[in-house]
Amino acid sequence: MTDVATLLQKLIRFDTTNPPGNEEPCVAHIESLLHANGIETERYEKTSGRPNLVARHAGTKDCPPLLLYGHVDVVTTAGQRWTHPPFGGELVDGLIWGRGALDMKSGVAMCVRAFLDAVAANSATPLVLLILSDEENGGDEGATFMADEHADALGGAKHALGEFGGAAQTISGRRFYPIQVAEKQICWLRMTVRGPGGHGAMGVRGSAMRRLGDVLRTLDRRQPPVHITPIVRRWFETMAEHLPRPQAIAMRRLLDPRTADLAVRAIGKPILGRVIRNTVSPTILRGGDKINVIPSEVEVQLDGRILPGQTPDDLIRELYDLVGRENVELELVRHDPGPPEPDLSQFELLAGAIRELDPDGIPVPMLQAGVTDARHLTRAGVQSYGFLPLKLPASFDVVPLIHAADERVPADALQFGVDAIARVIEGYPG
Repeated sequence: MTDVATLLQKLIRFDTTNPPGNEEPCVAHIESLLHANGIETERYEKTSGRPNLVARHAGTKDCPPLLLYGHVDVVTTAGQRWTHPPFGGELVDGLIWGRGALDMKSGVAMCVRAFLDAVAANSATPLVLLILSDEENGGDEGATFMADEHADALGGAKHALGEFGGAAQTISGRRFYPIQVAEKQICWLRMTVRGPGGHGAMGVRGSAMRRLGDVLRTLDRRQPPVHITPIVRRWFETMAEHLPRPQAIAMRRLLDPRTADLAVRAIGKPILGRVIRNTVSPTILRGGDKINVIPSEVEVQLDGRILPGQTPDDLIRELYDLVGRENVELELVRHDPGPPEPDLSQFELLAGAIRELDPDGIPVPMLQAGVTDARHLTRAGVQSYGFLPLKLPASFDVVPLIHAADERVPADALQFGVDAIARVIEGYPG
């Protein structure tokens, strides 16, 4: 049997950078591990070489299976400077280093290990293990394909454990475990900025490039207005109940649009400012064809994320309010609706698992600032909980490491996640 830390190291050593993905060798490794333990598997492929893997445990309980899932593809490391090789999976100073150490080969390793343990123990809870490709490029080859064309392979599952939640976060000495119950929606936009063109040697004033600079400066300094969703209100109020009075006051001020941004700075967790509003990040710029020609238009692509209950039209309107409409045009590129109102029926089961393993831990519901495969699986009738718990040192902050250089995870935190998942398996349905 392979322990969870060793399994993670092996998974990291498969370069599954997406694009192109090349997930097959990594999936095959998991498949061989399952086969070695007498577990049958099925592959589902939309495109050859990009498989999705399903394994099942029948159990004896008269209930739908609990779905455990995760993706093995990772984002690029191009242009990043790493202390240790990003696909080395090295264990250094108690940390496992490499792309996917957090997002999300660690989660896959925990799910696989918990699934193997449950099968070996002949758990009464029926289970489905789903290993996915392509999450980092939209999920078309993975969760979209499974939800839209092979929903039956999920065995009628109603609830799932997947990314991204459960990693401990310490604020003012209190250890919180945010459990993802909802997420924002993808709302990718294209902004075209126009202005006078001309000869590079002659120059022009008020060019599209100048106007673009104004727009980017504005978006660097300001974001759309605050909207407080019910999940975020419950999340922040629960945290406030457990914090010392000064920090509790700051947390409650997050819920007031007039003081929210000041409160984010006071608390020192910028991610909290991303879950109280629609957001955009400029990611791709295109403009000009010749070095001696000033372009009359330039394009910037915006990675927009909108809150539950908001629409692309809401975000577009808010952006026009920020940057103005003069010589600026916004158009929608892609919108992936998020899950509907969350089913919180299993939240206390998950929270209880945390409290058993870490009596000082405080589980809280969380709205994910990004998106996961949960948005696709909801079309198959599955409520996902981001629940891959990691008991982390107070100094260890997950958020800045995701998709960044030197992604890493404490090796001894992984078994905590396996144990938490095992408790949920045994208690399901709560």
